[in-house]
Amino acid sequence: MTDLEFGPVELVLAAFEGDRPKAGVLDAILDLADAGTVRLLDLVYVTRAETGEIDWIELDEAGIEIGEIDLAASGIASHEDLEELSGRLPLGTSALLLVVELTWAKHLASRLFEADGFVVDSVRIPAPVVNAVVEEVRAAGALTEN
Repeated sequence: MTDLEFGPVELVLAAFEGDRPKAGVLDAILDLADAGTVRLLDLVYVTRAETGEIDWIELDEAGIEIGEIDLAASGIASHEDLEELSGRLPLGTSALLLVVELTWAKHLASRLFEADGFVVDSVRIPAPVVNAVVEEVRAAGALTEN
């Protein structure tokens, strides 16, 4: 049996108004990591000034308290990742770039690898979009609930 060291990884750029995330955001990240839902590999603080200037630093260097957290691969977010993703931020906002291992998918990835299988594509649909679609379908009476 072959177990991969890491499962699938996702980069999540979570933006917010102002220069600091509210405490609830950081608590939610810690809750996911503590529950084992994800393994936090890297966490970078990103800002985009009103002038368009982009800056990023590792979270611990930004002076933002996140409590006890162990980043499993700090520095894994590449310069190219940061440039591409931070360019999508609206002017005058900040963000956290989370690099998370999807621990729930690690076992599946290991079994696929062992069987010479592979994932052809994966699509993530943002939660607000899913909720809006479900609401539309419910309103049309086309959704049955379990």
